[in-house]
Amino acid sequence: MEKITDGFKTLLLAAVGAAALTADKSQEILKELVSRGELTVEQGKALNQELKHKFSEAGKEKEKEDTAVADFLKGLSPEELEALKQKIRETVSKDGDE
Repeated sequence: MEKITDGFKTLLLAAVGAAALTADKSQEILKELVSRGELTVEQGKALNQELKHKFSEAGKEKEKEDTAVADFLKGLSPEELEALKQKIRETVSKDGDE
């Protein structure tokens, strides 16, 4: 169970990191467009705020999904949990073979 939880934590941290990197990159692109005169400063600020809002909403949705998965896992019996672990091992093994 701990390995599964650690896997979910790692996945969540990777998603947060990717979102942060994307947000930083989008700000750089917006600044470049403003400096070229292709966007006004106000348009750039508005787009930046919209992107921040979208990333925030995506993060909240991801958090809800992670909570739902954790709640589901807590509701499994030891036998069901072991069957899930076995299925994950089989899937990982198949992916490694390909």
